[in-house]
Formats: sequence, C-alpha cells, structure tokens
Amino acid sequence: MTAEVAKLRIIDLSKQLDQHNYNYYVLDQPTISDLEFDLLLEELITLEKSFPQFLLSSSPSQRVGGQITKNFETVKHQFPMLSLSNSYSKEDIMDWHQRNLKGLNLDGEQLFTQELEYICELKYDGLSISITYENGLMTKAVTRGDGVQGDLVTTNAKTIRSLPLQLKGNSHPEKFEIRGEIFMPHKVFERLNKEREIEGEAPLANPRNAASGTMKMQDSKEVADRTLDCFLYNLVGENINFKNHYDNLMLCKDWGFKVSEHIKKCQTIDEVMAYIEHWDKARYDLPFDIDGIVIKINSIAQQEQLGFTAKSPRWAMSFKFKAEQVSTQLLDITYQVGRTGNITPVANLEPVQLAGTVVKRASLHNADIIEKLDVRISDYVYVEKGGEIIPKIVGVDLSRRTNLSGIHPYASLCPECNTPLQRKEGEANHFCPNEDGCPPQIKGKIEHFVGRKMMGIDSIGSETIEQLFGAGLIKNYSDLYSLKKEQLLPLERMAEKSVQNILDGIEASKKIPFERVLFALGIRHVGETTAKKIAKAVKRIDVLETLNIEELQQIDEVGLIIAVSVYEYFRNEEHKAIIQKLKEAGLQFQLDETQLSNATEKLKGLTFVVSGVFKTFTRDSIKEFIEMHAGKVSGSISKKTSYVVAGDNMGPEKLKKAEDLGVKMINEHELRALAN
Repeated sequence: MTAEVAKLRIIDLSKQLDQHNYNYYVLDQPTISDLEFDLLLEELITLEKSFPQFLLSSSPSQRVGGQITKNFETVKHQFPMLSLSNSYSKEDIMDWHQRNLKGLNLDGEQLFTQELEYICELKYDGLSISITYENGLMTKAVTRGDGVQGDLVTTNAKTIRSLPLQLKGNSHPEKFEIRGEIFMPHKVFERLNKEREIEGEAPLANPRNAASGTMKMQDSKEVADRTLDCFLYNLVGENINFKNHYDNLMLCKDWGFKVSEHIKKCQTIDEVMAYIEHWDKARYDLPFDIDGIVIKINSIAQQEQLGFTAKSPRWAMSFKFKAEQVSTQLLDITYQVGRTGNITPVANLEPVQLAGTVVKRASLHNADIIEKLDVRISDYVYVEKGGEIIPKIVGVDLSRRTNLSGIHPYASLCPECNTPLQRKEGEANHFCPNEDGCPPQIKGKIEHFVGRKMMGIDSIGSETIEQLFGAGLIKNYSDLYSLKKEQLLPLERMAEKSVQNILDGIEASKKIPFERVLFALGIRHVGETTAKKIAKAVKRIDVLETLNIEELQQIDEVGLIIAVSVYEYFRNEEHKAIIQKLKEAGLQFQLDETQLSNATEKLKGLTFVVSGVFKTFTRDSIKEFIEMHAGKVSGSISKKTSYVVAGDNMGPEKLKKAEDLGVKMINEHELRALAN
C-alpha cells in the first residue's frame, strides 16, 4: 500500500470510528457490533504503525491508551472552577430566588416573573473536569483540584469515548473551555468489583471515588479499560458571546459533546420545585449517581449582572438531596487535636455500610453537640454523610439505650500532651493552649506554613514534616530555614534530588510577599483575606508588633476576637523568637517597594463595579489596582455604587441598571486619573 492510499484509508477509518463512538457513547444508538468496531480499530492501528507520519492526536486509536504518566503536572486554570452554594431545603431555594429578583431589580414581591428563567440540571456525583479545545481539537484536560489549579490529565481524558477528540462542524469558537463531570456508570462499577472479587482484591468503595482514582492512574490503558463517561454542562471562554446557558448547551450537543437529556427550562419557581421532587425519587433509576440538582439562571447577561462571591456564582445554586441514614452502635469517643489546638471529639462506630462506603468513625463536633444529642457510649446512633462526604451523628435511638449507658464526661486534658483544656466564652470548641509544645499543633502549623497559599513549599508534605519532626530536625517552622543537606540525606527515602528540591523550595519561599507570610504564621482567626487587609494597613510587621487591641480594631475587617488573637500572638516570647529567626533567614516582612510606593488612599470610601474587557488591565489586575488605592470592589450595581468601570462588551443588564440608578460610568483611563 502506498503512503497516499494509506493516508486516505486512515482518514476514512477515523471518520467511521468517530461516528460509531458518537452513536454508541453519546446517542446510545449503536449501528454496528462490537466485533465489527474492533476490526475497524485494529485496521486503523496497524496502518498508523506502518505510516506513523499520519498519526494524529485526534485519532480514535488514542482512546485505547497505553501511554504512561508518572507525574501529573499541576496547571493553573485560566478561569477558576468555583464551587456552588449548597441548599438543603425548599426555603433555601426560595430565599435564593428572592435574592435573584432583588439583584436583577425585578419585582421581588412576586414568586415568579416572565423576565427570569431557570435551567435545572442533574448534579452528577463524580470528578469535575475542564477541557480546552483549540481549532476544534482537544488540547488539554485539567481536574478541578482546589478550583485555582488542578492536575493535567489529558492523556487519560482522551480514553473517555464520550468526549470528542475533534469537534463536529465549524461553528465553535477558535478556543474555549468546557466543564463537565467524569463519572463511573453503575454497570462498570459492578463489573470492576466482580473482577476484583475474583482476583482476591478489595472492592472499590463507590463510583465517585473509583472515577477520581481512575483518572489519576499512570497507565492510560487501564483508564481506557474502566470505561468512564462524561456529561458536559458549562461553556467558558473569553469570546463566548451566546445569550443564554441553554442554547450554549444545545450548541455543545451539535459539536459532539454528551449533554444530558434531563436538562429542563423552568419558567417559574414552582417548576423548579417539581423538578427537584421528581428527581429525588427518580434518581435511583438512573444508571449513574447524582447527589442533587443544579439550578442556574439561563440568561448570560443576568448571570453577569449578579456576578460572583469569593467562592461561588450568585446565579447558580445546588440543591442537595437528603443524605442516606443508617443506625449503628457507638463503641467509644476519642479526641483529635487540630492545627490551632481545637479539640474534635470523634465517634468510633461499629462498622456499617453508608452511601457506598464502610463507616467506622464520625465527627461529634464539640461538647455542645454531644450534650444536645445526649450521646452515650454503647448507644445506637443514627449516622449520615453531611453533604455526602463527612459522616456525622445526627441522633440517638433511645429505644435501644441500655441501663449501662452513662452520661459521657467530656475530655478535660489534651490527649496528646495532657495540658488542661480551655474553652473561651462565646466559642464552641475546647482547645489545648499548649500551642508551642503540643506535637499535633506544631506539625499542623508547619504543614499550614508550607501550604500553597502560604509559603508554597511544594516539596515538603505532611509525611516529610512528620519525618523531620520525628528526627528532631525541626521544632517549629522557623527551623526549616536552618536545614542542611547533610542532615537530610541520611533520612529514609531522601535521595540527592529530593533533598535538593526541599532546599530549593525553602530558598524560593524567601521571596513570598508579606501578606502571604503573615497568613503562613498561623495566627488564630487570621485567614487569607484578613492577612491581606492587615498587611496593607500596617505595611511592615514591625508596626504590627506594636499595635494594641484598640488600634488593631481600626483595621478593616478586624473585630475584637481577631484583634485579641493578633495582640496575644505578638506578646508570646516563643513567637517573638520564631519571627526573629524568620527575619534573619530573609523572609519578606514588609510590603515590597512597588506596593509601598504605589499604594494610596485616593479611592478610600468609593465602591466600584467592574464590567467588560479592558486594554491595559486584566479583570484581576484592575481590581487589585482599585484595592491598592483603598477602594472597594463590588460584584453588583446598587445605589451605594460610586462608579462603574466600563470596558468593551459591557453587559447590557449592568449598563441599563447603571443608567437607571444614575451611577456614573468611567473607563480604565479615567480610573487611573481618579487614583492619581
């Protein structure tokens, strides 16, 4: 066979196999037998091996797998994958609906309106994925991760036959992302567990965990053999100019994506409630797991007008079905010590099957919960999975209580260091005050310190911290900066390269900016946002160390509890010594010169809404610019809005609302002038 003939045959076979894949995995309407499909695929693979110059990344042969990925690269999402706010009752949905009406300036007294349309979708229980397509070809697949960055799993994603490697038609954008959920169908899960049982292996816990674990397998052939599936539900990109979410999904369907047939347009909130009620019962008939319903506003313009909170979109809500509940016996109550010294009581249970997993332990939260539930050792308790993830005790079967059961006395001493526990007025948890001598607290603080949002020392994980602490090489996080290669090399599992990675990571962390260093210190009640506010207010840690409680409360978002915590932290001699050691190591304890020289209070007291695309700013940098000059950024326009900073392609709904309320609109150049 000549090269030209082979090329034409490869093109023809690829088209046939793509169509058969689509018919079988997307339409569920196969037109040939499995044997006929396998023969066509075998012919294609043979030709591609003989003529490798014609092998394309979009070839159906790539779905067979066989490539090995030893390490999954961490990739930052161009558009963050935010989580949805959860609701557990119809009242929550109604409250959200009323907020939407108010935010969109519609008639809030009405329960429904012709101007607001919802899209209801099933909430699939699997692994969230974001897939990038360029010029119609799949180029990148990244797991959700923490929403900011995830793992690059493109090779494994290509084995999922319901995901198109090459799109149909040419009406799709040049480049876009599409989000969806990878899941394991029930029949595949059952088949795998039967095979594992025959081979004497432990069964997989549940389809969700199985799907997640499968996507992180190193051998893509094993991934292909597990026959994962994927529904797509959200289109993302800079040049996506479609008017509503539903039409977007119908276009995605035309391009070859698998979009659920159970999506429903709802004109009223009553229709939304009916959809929820239907699927609360019908979910058990589906060939895959769902754990709720997702409700979204259909209009893209209205979505833009409502905007986002720090963690989730305001225009979408997740309704979670009531969790499965079982009864089992409480054998014992033990106590765990957290990073900040908080004590968490843990119920040790007679093992029981719950939502596809064997549950042996459950959280009891704090002393108040134990007292409220009147939980006693040997009681039979009701257990469910809060949010379908963390098991918790929700009640006691009093009819089965024995006379031997006595009221459970809450722990008075730390289970790790025997220090008497304390409980501050107004706080739910007991805590161990021995923060500089209690091993779990010390190790927890070090783990927090090296975390991605703090010092970003990725080469040091919890196992390494355990090892370094156990060997006596570190007693707190400041000791990391004294580590030497000759100390690390003799340790177990420490090779030359891993040791160098640790030392390089520690050295690189010296450039981390002040606000992240402040967050990394692990001061009780000081989170990421509060650390940024404090850093911008004080500019140098030397100033922060001198402030009293009243002065600390003058900082934006710092109340009495945080102020007391910060004040006490800097009056502790151990902490003073740690900070001095970190200063000597060269960490950043003041805002850098650029931040110091550019920061002003020119925009103090002003609230801005940012909308559109800008030439000299990204959306993030324009918000940082406003905050650097002490302005406040809001996601929605109201009477309190000082200015709308309008770029190209500003949302029409925001434009109309700004005009209706008489809010002044400025461009990016006028914003710069305002701050000068």
